[in-house]
Formats: sequence, structure tokens, C-alpha cells
Amino acid sequence: MITLTHYVVVSALLFVFGMFAVLTRRNAIAILMGIELILNAANLNFAAFSKYVVGGVQGQMIAVFVIVLAAAEAAVALAIILDIYQKVGTISPDETRELKG
Repeated sequence: MITLTHYVVVSALLFVFGMFAVLTRRNAIAILMGIELILNAANLNFAAFSKYVVGGVQGQMIAVFVIVLAAAEAAVALAIILDIYQKVGTISPDETRELKG
């Protein structure tokens, strides 16, 4: 039987993989994928806790809200990345720091 502990362990693994991707990648798209993994870890926790708490429908509603927010974030971030690529010719975060000014 799958318990709350199983969900929390999988969620923790997703979160760790997402943080690893955000902290180690030098590509803006890979960093966005890491952020999506972190958000999915939070969604898994919301859904798991709403399943094991009596009357916990709010967790599922928050998870749906986070999914909508993640889709909007991905659309805006990809538009920004495409614009930077057209102007600079690279999507490396290290090289785009020079755009300040």
C-alpha cells in the first residue's frame, strides 16, 4: 500500500533533482526545466496531503493553481529567452548578464 511517506520521498527527490538542475546548469532552458521540477514536487505534496487529510480538497485546488502559474511562467520565460537569443545569439545566463545598461 502506498502511504504518505512514499509521496513525500518522491517529492523530495523531485525537489533535489530540480535544485541540482537550477544550480548546475548553464543553459536557460535547463534552468527552466529545473524550476518546473521544483513546482511539480510542491504539487505532489499538495495532492498527497489533500488525499490523506479529511476534507483536504484545498490542496488539489492549490496544485491546479500552481500548474496554471507554471504554464504562464514557462510561456513568459521562453519568450524572454527567445528574445535574448535573437539579440545576443546565446542563451547562456553567464553571457546575458552583460545586458544591464
